[in-house]
Amino acid sequence: MKGHWRYLYRAVDGDGQTVDFLLTPQRNRAAAEAFLHKAIRLHGVPEKITIDQSGSNTSAIKHYNRKQKTMITIRQSKYLNNLVEQDHRAVKRIVRPMLGFKSFWSARCTIAGIEVMHAIRKGQLRTSDNESQTLTEQFYSLAA
Repeated sequence: MKGHWRYLYRAVDGDGQTVDFLLTPQRNRAAAEAFLHKAIRLHGVPEKITIDQSGSNTSAIKHYNRKQKTMITIRQSKYLNNLVEQDHRAVKRIVRPMLGFKSFWSARCTIAGIEVMHAIRKGQLRTSDNESQTLTEQFYSLAA
């Protein structure tokens, strides 16, 4: 955004389903902890988390464990993190040709839309009657 880096935090479960995402202006412990709290609030406390070698993610999880008295296991492995990276590829593929955003707000809104469409494509949208719907029907049910 106008020549400044922004950071997209994403979480994917073991089945490849997107858990949550958050776009932040900084990559620090506070941002990583905000994302962790958001994901846990919506989906519960996980047993283990696989992350990259980022120090901010590690310190955020350790701080959460101390503060909440939980025992979330941290796995830092380049190969175990491939599931997240492969899922992230679909978002990057769409964002890259845009050549950046002018504002943080427009980036946040656009990426949220891209994430929703990616979740629909993966079949993550839940309907109230649990019947199968086409992608178009799922998209229009969001607007209803």
